[in-house]
Amino acid sequence: MEQKLLLVKIDTNYCDFLRKFDKRVPYNKDKKELRPFVGVLFNIKNMLYFAPLSSPKPKHLKMHNTLDFYKIDRGTLGAINFNNMLPVLEGNYTLIDLNAKNVSKKDKNYQELLKSQFIWLNEYKQEVLNRSFKLYSKYINNTLRENIKRRCCNFKLLEEKCQEYKSVAV
Repeated sequence: MEQKLLLVKIDTNYCDFLRKFDKRVPYNKDKKELRPFVGVLFNIKNMLYFAPLSSPKPKHLKMHNTLDFYKIDRGTLGAINFNNMLPVLEGNYTLIDLNAKNVSKKDKNYQELLKSQFIWLNEYKQEVLNRSFKLYSKYINNTLRENIKRRCCNFKLLEEKCQEYKSVAV
């Protein structure tokens, strides 16, 4: 079965719970709204992995793609931070509605950015999937360069805590 990419928002309480165990878990909420994550990147032990998206910044145009960072459309549409991928279970995320009506002009512009990111990500889906799983595999197998490993969430620990949260949240 072909894997489908999704744009989701991950539950803030879940991210806060994970951050108690790994400070690299990204903050999920800023002043305006929840951070979007792209997924499903892969499925391990019935957990789905999602990676946070970053809005375009001038620095993205100068940065290079690395194993844990991938520019979307050469950086013009932002980037994916694979180093901050999170395992989630059903119920810890909600789909982003890219066709929501009656949104403010500011929200409409953001919605258009997300649509553009999503179109590009689906066009390069196999590369996105391959990069995410390669980083994960190298991390788990302890074959990742130390400078990259230091930037990554502790995937193994977060998988354990993800299961704990399932029992805590029920």
